[in-house]
Amino acid sequence: MLAITAFLRPEKVMDVQDALHAKGFYALSKVTVSGRGKEQGIKVGEVLYQEMTKCMLYIVVAEDEKDLVVRTILQAGMTGDKGNPGDGKIFVSPVYESYTISTQSLDI
Repeated sequence: MLAITAFLRPEKVMDVQDALHAKGFYALSKVTVSGRGKEQGIKVGEVLYQEMTKCMLYIVVAEDEKDLVVRTILQAGMTGDKGNPGDGKIFVSPVYESYTISTQSLDI
């Protein structure tokens, strides 16, 4: 299993969720976060916004589903025709074990 963590612009979250849902990926967690990437914030006029609000999506998938999920997030999460700085970032990490609390069992 792999955990996919995606940081997205808030206005693109529903597009990404809808695209994942259309491909059969229903289960995910969503959290509003703030932070900044390598651009170190954004300057609008004389005001420097050092942290931006983003949405973090967390989804665990089988290894053979990773490419489809990542491509779906990349396509649905991009702004404009060619994307823009600050559109987000995706991280993929291994999941060694998963347990269901209600059944107290190891998921395979």
